[in-house]
Amino acid sequence: MNHTISILCDNEPGVMTRISGLFSRRGFNIESLSVGSTDQIGKSRFTIVVQGDDGVLEQVRKQLQKLVHVIKVWDIKQENIIEREHALVKIEVPGEKRGEILQILGVINGRILDSSGEIWIVEITGNTSSIDSAINLLKDYNILESIRTGKIALERGLKQNGR
Repeated sequence: MNHTISILCDNEPGVMTRISGLFSRRGFNIESLSVGSTDQIGKSRFTIVVQGDDGVLEQVRKQLQKLVHVIKVWDIKQENIIEREHALVKIEVPGEKRGEILQILGVINGRILDSSGEIWIVEITGNTSSIDSAINLLKDYNILESIRTGKIALERGLKQNGR
């Protein structure tokens, strides 16, 4: 089962190493990890996606909560999640294929960030499955490079920071 873990912590050097180390020591493969600053000065928020057993993951959550710079740890339930990923894809766009690719970008809500001759860099934002689908659609058009962020997520409603 996939779990999306959110961690609010102090923005201090070494925090990411300690957090990721707890997951690796327990045998969890981190499938996605995003870290960024929050609206609170000096605080960062991790969004970590892992696959694993509920019981073992609860142990990891409790151990994370004990780390010095960690303020709060919570598992975002799938029914309450709003999630997004961001991808940049560099594709080769021969002149005769431009119309097709523009149509695909319209369907996937993609944007052209750079068009240097026949090489385009496009931006795609969406949930994990929409990013997967978009990249799948673009595979027929010679993807030269691609990169995607990890998932970022918030809970619906008034609930904030796992409260």
